[in-house]
Order: sequence, then C-alpha cells, then structure tokens
Amino acid sequence: MSNSIKKIVPLGFPWATEDPFLFCVYHLDHYPKGNDEMGPAASLEGRNLGNDFAPNAQGWRMYHGQTIPGFPYHPHRGFETITIVNKGFCDHSDSLGAAGRFGQGDVQWMTAGRGVQHSEMFPLLEKEKENPLELFQIWLNLPRSNKMADPHFKMLWHEDIPIEKMNGVTLKIISGDYKNTAAPLPAPDSWAAAKENMVAIWNLHLEPGASFTFPAIPSDVHRTLYFYEGDSCVIDSNKIKPNNGIVLNYKEVTVTNNGLETAHFLMLQGKPIEEPVAKYGPFVMNTNEEIQQAMEEYRLTQFGGWPWPHPDNVHESNRGRFAKYPDGTLVVK
Repeated sequence: MSNSIKKIVPLGFPWATEDPFLFCVYHLDHYPKGNDEMGPAASLEGRNLGNDFAPNAQGWRMYHGQTIPGFPYHPHRGFETITIVNKGFCDHSDSLGAAGRFGQGDVQWMTAGRGVQHSEMFPLLEKEKENPLELFQIWLNLPRSNKMADPHFKMLWHEDIPIEKMNGVTLKIISGDYKNTAAPLPAPDSWAAAKENMVAIWNLHLEPGASFTFPAIPSDVHRTLYFYEGDSCVIDSNKIKPNNGIVLNYKEVTVTNNGLETAHFLMLQGKPIEEPVAKYGPFVMNTNEEIQQAMEEYRLTQFGGWPWPHPDNVHESNRGRFAKYPDGTLVVK
C-alpha cells in the first residue's frame, strides 16, 4: 500500500474500528420540518417503524422511534459512549436521573460501567425549516479493571472544545492533544483518562488544496482516519475517495485535499487494551459468562429502572441546551 497506510476499508454501517474502540456510526439525516410532537411533519407510511435504518428518498430515518426519531431506552454495560452532534439536537435521559439536550457541536461522554439505561432521541425543534442531523456515536472499550465502574455522565460543550484553524485546516480536538492544545478531560474511569494510552478523537476539515500532518505516535498505538465527506484526498501517492476508512501507520502522515470540495474526516486513535472482548448487543465484557451475568442483572434490576414518563423521553420543545446531572446539578447553555 505505502509507508503511511496499512489498509483501506469501505465505510459500512457501522464503521469498522480497532482496539480500544468497539464501534463507530455516522448518522446524517435530512429531517423535514417538525410537528407539534417534535416528530417529522411528513408521512411515516411505508416505514419499518421500530427498525428503520434505511433512508428513503427523503434521506432520513426514524431508527427505533415511533413518533420522534431516535433510540428509546436501552441498557449498556462495560464500555463508554461518546456522542458528537455537529448538527441538530439529541435529547438524553437515563436511569441515573441525568438528562440533557445537546447539539451544535456538543459532545456527550457517558461511562456505562456496571450498567445504565438511557434514551437518545432526536427532537425536530424547527417547525418552519428543515432539521438536519449530523451525529457520530463512538463506543470506547473499558479495561477489565473499570468495566464495573460507577456509571458517569459528562458533557463537553462546544464552547469548551478547542478548535485549531490554520491554512485551510480546521481541527476539532475532542479527546487527546495536538501540539500544545489539549481537549477537555474525559470521564474519570475512561481508558482515555490515562495520557499514556494516547486516546485521541479529532474531527478534521480540509479546504481544497489544504494539507494536515498527523504527528508520529508509538508503534503500538492504533490510528484510523475516516473520510466521510468530500471529493478526493491524497496520502503519499494514494488517491482516496470518500466513504473509506484509512488505517494509518504510526509514522508521521500527511493528508492533502486534492478535490474541489471541503474534505471531512474523523480520526480515532488509541493504545489497544488487548483484553478478550465478549459482546452481546448493548453489553461488552471479557467473557461469555460475564455477558450472561449482565443479562440476568438487567432482567432483575433494570439497572435502576426508568424514572421518565416515556421510553422515548424528550424535553420541552422550547428548552435550549442543558444538562442535569445525577446529583441534581443543572447547567444551562
């Protein structure tokens, strides 16, 4: 391939990831105007409601939502979810009593740990214009020592996330650091909390003709660059089209936008945890026996139950960005 690229893989749904990441999915939905229930002011006829993952001619999906798009309450154990909402809004509610509405570049970092239920709904707040949604959700594994940590809910507001701009390059640093610029701290029990694990999550935009150089990293650290929107880019002499994931070498690597449109990338980097992974739906542990235990505990306890009136809970339509933490602390943006 080249000295810079290990392999190139097509982007599916979800995107392929490397240890310590488990899962990454990109949602781009061109939602129409909203109705009084914060759902789409459009017909839902013909959609497979409850399992709608195929965008129709309008280019949007309801996912598991029946009225409002999104993912009604569901459990997690043994890993973390990192949700980046560049366009639109996400309404969060969980079994800890935490809640929030975030978007416009905000990031939610949630440690599921020993177990939590949450819902992630996409309210269509605009009634007079369309409601586009652009969202990444990343699953970051937890090491065996932290899989049963207490659940934790953290917001990284877009005002606090550093963005570096230079010669046609825009770099948003969600996790990790670039030169002397560091991202906000992640959740405390995260694999990303230890600097030596070199976990980095960057959203990179290159204007036509612009180049960006990724610094060299230790040879045991994984780094994947996801080219999800644009025309064309070049790494070494390799011309790469969008909708491809590029597994990069550990050496210094330069990517150049040789197309006519802005090129958009997500970069995931981290030292692998290198532990056995047992997965079953929303549970990620080290052994199948631990998966069975997780399923039994969820059946018995519901991971604390559901303190909200609806499984697809959303907040008031006139409410802005906010976070309510399990201890009752309220932050309004």
